[in-house]
Amino acid sequence: MKKIVFTAALLISFSNLFAQMAEKENLKQNESAADRKTADLPDGWKKTGKITFLFNQSAFNNAWMAGGTSSMAGNFGLNYDFNYKKGAIVWDNKFIAAYGLTKLKGAERNTKTDDRLELNSLLGKKASGNWYYSAFLNFKTQMDSGFDSTETTRISHFFSPAYLQVGPGMLWKKSDNLKVNFAPATSRLIIVDDQFTRLGTSFGVEQGKTIRYEFGVSVSGYYKLNLMENVSMENILNLYSNYLDKPENVDVDYQMNLVMKVNKYMSANVSFQAIYDDNANPVKSEVQIREVFGLGINYGF
Repeated sequence: MKKIVFTAALLISFSNLFAQMAEKENLKQNESAADRKTADLPDGWKKTGKITFLFNQSAFNNAWMAGGTSSMAGNFGLNYDFNYKKGAIVWDNKFIAAYGLTKLKGAERNTKTDDRLELNSLLGKKASGNWYYSAFLNFKTQMDSGFDSTETTRISHFFSPAYLQVGPGMLWKKSDNLKVNFAPATSRLIIVDDQFTRLGTSFGVEQGKTIRYEFGVSVSGYYKLNLMENVSMENILNLYSNYLDKPENVDVDYQMNLVMKVNKYMSANVSFQAIYDDNANPVKSEVQIREVFGLGINYGF
């Protein structure tokens, strides 16, 4: 009973949250026009993508008395949307790939600043108004090995961990730029290579095993807006509560991408991500934070 009450409270809370966001959006004339434009789109595929390369560099010679370590950093990102619409059917897909490295002078190993592969797929059939019956799939993993703070012990690598979520639900979609999906019967798999579970639990997967199964509620939201001319903000929020184990510990994954356009090919980019997952570190659960800022070279297609 407690799990049901908790789930209902969670859904109601985030319904109110995004409803308030929608009301604020209606006050902005430019976004209302964008909504009408989206609603009038013809049936078929709509594909948009952006490739970004961020570069940061600092250099000091031996005579620099204040001290400092020379460094170079580069981040590559791909954000690709391919959405389909036909009559009462909508199918929204987003693919995100990102990888970044920092090289410190004198360091033996390059340090990762970003490493993501993520696919979101959401299928909906119109029910009434802005509501759709839906089914969603979310998959995310990484491309390269990850090391602990000492940079000596490998704690992850490609497809380890990997997360897969699928489930039916209800989608509230005002436009391509504002939507929320509620999936109260979501299955989730956490996959880890057995080399990381030989000595104990890793990412919630028990010792000696490679897969952890969870069943719970998923809430995902997407909101993109123009803060001012040539400045856009993309917000992606994913919440998950596992009915089978500590449902009060809600996993949170929030991503924010801020783009300040300089011209057609250059922009200043800020990427921020905050993750809370008590399975990631069962000894001490903390909020994981990643932030990257730099001058970007962009190519849209």
